[in-house]
Amino acid sequence: MSESIIKVKDIAWARLRSPDLDAQEDFLTAFGLQRTTRTDKALYMRGTDPDHHIHITELGDPAFLGLAFWAASEEDLHKLSANAQGATPVEDIDEPGGGKRVVVKDYNGFDFEIVWGVETLDPLPVRTEKLNKGSDKQARVDRINRLADGPAQVKRIGHGVISTPHVDASVAWLHDTLGFIVSDDVHAEDDPDKLLASFNRTDCGPEFVDHHICMYALTEVAGLNHLGYEVQDIDDVAIGQKHLQSFEKYRHIWGMGRHKLGSQVFDYWKDPWGRMHEHWTDSDVFNVASGSNKVPASKGFGSQWGTNAPQEFRDTATE
Repeated sequence: MSESIIKVKDIAWARLRSPDLDAQEDFLTAFGLQRTTRTDKALYMRGTDPDHHIHITELGDPAFLGLAFWAASEEDLHKLSANAQGATPVEDIDEPGGGKRVVVKDYNGFDFEIVWGVETLDPLPVRTEKLNKGSDKQARVDRINRLADGPAQVKRIGHGVISTPHVDASVAWLHDTLGFIVSDDVHAEDDPDKLLASFNRTDCGPEFVDHHICMYALTEVAGLNHLGYEVQDIDDVAIGQKHLQSFEKYRHIWGMGRHKLGSQVFDYWKDPWGRMHEHWTDSDVFNVASGSNKVPASKGFGSQWGTNAPQEFRDTATE
């Protein structure tokens, strides 16, 4: 296996385009993000972690524009710019939060922004509660657990999933250019050589990282399948679902449940233009020594508990 050009550290944000920033902000606020800043051209939303923003919406016709990932160093930006086909020069980011970036297009033509030096903010306060469970039946003593209504507390962006007719080529580009490694490949039940999906994590050596931050799944056309946002705990997933249901205008797609691969507890919703957003918590974490797996669809897709994915979820590929 050849050495990649660079190795990114984590996912930074997603970039969409919407014709109504008010409606987009309403959905994202109900989903559990909070506004960092808004201009007449774009909306920047954050979570409770210090990242300046984890979701950007530009004003215009509905579109999925791409994903951003953190470089390990500013030097890596220059290395990527010099060696990746079609990469832009290193440039200052002329947007709230600042920083520097190089933009490369993935195999499907979506913009992948590789960023460094973006401003951080103070973390936001969160509500958490210990659970009396298993052998630790006195983790919370003399205290009643009463959960407040409201949106889920989104911490951070966790992953982006892109639908594509070209899973193998997309994954090869991801590995060769940005240094990702496979956590799990899913193949057709009767054909081990037919790749249906690939879950990929960052290579941070001995450091443990989420099961995946970029995934490709086989569909007829290329587009966004979903954006995954980490929340505080399983209560937050459930509270978030209840809160979004209360508006009676947002489309619920799938959940709650627990994935087979990655083990996340999940819940999925679509924004007003059909872009799917996921609340999740409790991911498996691997490091470089954890290796990679290849499993058939029957062992890779579906839920450990909860319903299996509806066809609408599997077919989603918003351009």
